[in-house]
Amino acid sequence: MVTAPGPSSASGIELRHLRAFAAVARRRSFTQAAEELLITQPALSRTVAQLETNLGVRLLDRSSRGVALTDTGATFLLHVERTLAAFDAALAAARHELALRLGFSWLLPDPWAQQAIAHFERECGAQVELVRCDDPLDALDRQSVDVALVRGSRPVTDGVRTVHLYDEQRVAVRAREQAAGSGRETSASPAPAADALRWQDAHEWTLVVNTASGTTGPWCWPNGDGPHRYVETANFDEWLESVAAGRGLGIVPDVAERRIHHPALRFVPLTGAPPSPVRLAYHPEAGTGSALLRRFLDTALEAAATCTDAGDA
Repeated sequence: MVTAPGPSSASGIELRHLRAFAAVARRRSFTQAAEELLITQPALSRTVAQLETNLGVRLLDRSSRGVALTDTGATFLLHVERTLAAFDAALAAARHELALRLGFSWLLPDPWAQQAIAHFERECGAQVELVRCDDPLDALDRQSVDVALVRGSRPVTDGVRTVHLYDEQRVAVRAREQAAGSGRETSASPAPAADALRWQDAHEWTLVVNTASGTTGPWCWPNGDGPHRYVETANFDEWLESVAAGRGLGIVPDVAERRIHHPALRFVPLTGAPPSPVRLAYHPEAGTGSALLRRFLDTALEAAATCTDAGDA
């Protein structure tokens, strides 16, 4: 049970209260949130305290160790972020500053992204804002993006729809020894040294998995015949450096081989691997409006078809 700091009265709540609370909740710090909002820390503290008093609930736990959300605060934050996103979208529409926010976790696929974005902005007069986030689906649920680029076959939550753009081929990536520039595999190699690896030999691997937005993980082997050892990471950067440190093998779409240049990594062909789908995920009635979203989806599909035809040529 959360102890209420005062009587409940929502009539005095203003947008400044919501923005103040959201900033503190994101930063987990009154000092950093005050710097973001360009106000003094005492003024920010008073604003958040006013919000709690008006609501009659405690949203934040304050201690010498920092700031943490209460259970009520965590639930309230989800609604606050959606409210602020809808308000900002309404302002942009009123000012004819239409924008669609595209969330992605790492390496937008090329040349699809460049073609789709350029065509959409040219034809619609709207801007595509690129939002890098560790978990695009989470950002979609929080309505901090309007559409999310999703790689791999992991299921989405109820209420989220997806459109399939095309498939990417998978490639393996492993650490190489950097000492003296030898190029030899490390002693802690995650799989037998070879010029190519086979998907059916996955049980021999130690696999590094990006649990937030990775394309390859335990879900790829529903019958349990995948790797017996996994190293979990929370985002793409952690995944990349864990592979480079020799903690395991990585499996990624082949776009990574063209775009990632890391002296501690070596890409290895992977045979027998299923393709990795590229999808766009969205809430049908959320974000900047279904009409603008629909036009972006149509443009995205047209660009995907063009890229696929060029690749087959």
